[in-house]
Amino acid sequence: MVHGSRYTELAPVLAELIPELERAVRLATDDELKSDAREQLAETYQAAAAMLSKLGENDAAWVAADRAAFVAESLNGPLAVAASLFRMAHVFLSLRQTPQAYEVGSTASRALESRISADPSPEALSLYGAFQLVLAVAAARDNERAQAHKHLATARETAERIGQDRNDFATEFGPTNVRRGPTLAIHAVSIAVELGDAGQALDLARDVNTSRMSHERQARFLIDLAQAQAMRRQIGEALHSLQQAEQLTPEQTRTHKAARDVARDLIQLSGGRPRPELRDLAERFGVLL
Repeated sequence: MVHGSRYTELAPVLAELIPELERAVRLATDDELKSDAREQLAETYQAAAAMLSKLGENDAAWVAADRAAFVAESLNGPLAVAASLFRMAHVFLSLRQTPQAYEVGSTASRALESRISADPSPEALSLYGAFQLVLAVAAARDNERAQAHKHLATARETAERIGQDRNDFATEFGPTNVRRGPTLAIHAVSIAVELGDAGQALDLARDVNTSRMSHERQARFLIDLAQAQAMRRQIGEALHSLQQAEQLTPEQTRTHKAARDVARDLIQLSGGRPRPELRDLAERFGVLL
């Protein structure tokens, strides 16, 4: 439900499930049942952190990610802990707390490097590659171009080692996400946007095929594309990209800070006479001036 952006359906399920799993952990009559309940609880907190972050509820998302890490540590499950830290790093990115995101990502990546050298499982590689993308975004936001491209290159190399698109720990990490080739990296577009390279982002986006990705990831790509188009004052194209993103994931797109910023920019670029469909979109996004 998270990658499908069906938050209206997911929220009440999580609200009911979390206290039930907390109770199951406390009342479990043997170690096996307690361990199973904790594993499910950690995964549920991770899902809650992802959902809350996408809805802009970053304080609550941070708490959920922290709880997920705490529960995962009690399981002695290093990959589950890393997955929880991945959610926390994304919360820091949403909060624009780039140093904290970089610190979490770097610490987790170093730990995963040690694990991969001994056991290069697809799950560990997926998490390591996903953290490299977090680090690439953080570096780009600090205008550290060389570092951003270095992390992106490491992510590509890791994706090649995996060899197929996977969704371990809901990272959706794999070749389609980062590799240059017939299907160009959607994260390369995102990094170019973060660096302000609108022309490069649009060039890279021409050959991107996101058809195998979740609606959430497709919509996020369209928001990046709209940002690049708005930078080039391509009002109609940017509006169309936002409309497509909204059609795929209405809840995520209407509450996404970048999407709202683009809608606001398009209104301003249109002067005092925005086209009706842009005005309607801005009203739905809550940014009409």
